[in-house]
Amino acid sequence: MKLVPFGSATAPAVIAGMMRIDGKDDAHIRTLYATAREAGIDFFDHADIYGGRMHHCEARFADALRLSPSERDEIVIQTKCGIVPAAGMFDFSYEHIVGQVEGSLAALRTDHLDVLLLHRPDILVEPDEVARAFDHLEAAGKVKAFGVSNHTPRQIDLLRTAVAQPLVANQLQLSITHAPILAQPVAANMAAHEQSIVRDGGGIVDYCRINGITVQAWSPFQDGFSHGVFLGNPEYAELNAVIDRLAGAYGVTPIAIATAWITRHPAGMQVVLGSTTPHRVREAAAGADIELTRAEWYELFRAAGHLLP
Repeated sequence: MKLVPFGSATAPAVIAGMMRIDGKDDAHIRTLYATAREAGIDFFDHADIYGGRMHHCEARFADALRLSPSERDEIVIQTKCGIVPAAGMFDFSYEHIVGQVEGSLAALRTDHLDVLLLHRPDILVEPDEVARAFDHLEAAGKVKAFGVSNHTPRQIDLLRTAVAQPLVANQLQLSITHAPILAQPVAANMAAHEQSIVRDGGGIVDYCRINGITVQAWSPFQDGFSHGVFLGNPEYAELNAVIDRLAGAYGVTPIAIATAWITRHPAGMQVVLGSTTPHRVREAAAGADIELTRAEWYELFRAAGHLLP
């Protein structure tokens, strides 16, 4: 498995997302976990809201695996907090962040989180509150590293006015077909094109590269919010023809090419897999070790319908 920079260390280029394990039995979760580990994935992504109620998927993960202390130390557990579905709001207050971490620790049956991300921006954020929570959690040994999800450059800069810890990750939606964070800068200053519209605060990928923040790509196989998965989807016939051809050339399945398109980027991105099908996890992970040529990467970009001026 290809490794990418992550904070002061490295991490696998593919992450196993645990958002959809709520309906899976213990045996399935154990098989999914074992398959991920065999593929070189030792990084598992959670959020307090996954599973339809607070900490449900975190608890399912821990209950199914019942990891020993030594096994727990072999993996990276990342979780997120800040969304409060029951109240229809986001909350980055000191009390909420600390309380949710305590709940995640209990659900995951661990004494520390390797990474904590703030999950979608809180419009009412007070950076001093976040800083106080992070300082407390770090000093108590309950969280080792911190980051954000779905944040713009200016939102990150605002947090950094008070937060002392490095923000090591920013989890952002990205796939071949849903790629405004890559496609917009290519079409910058072209007033007549939809693609030129800034939707990420301006240059979020470049910002993350400059500041040593690892981009984690969520929904890597979704077209966005309309047609679902683009792989094998007749709405994306031209793109799938290119993907299938490259998959044949590299001796992999199409999902590996979709992974490779993201991991080819020099930012050293991580792909967050949402699949709970073990063989798809194995096939997708294989894409991290494929180095697409520049011509192949751009061919996929164009076939997905992005403008290349």
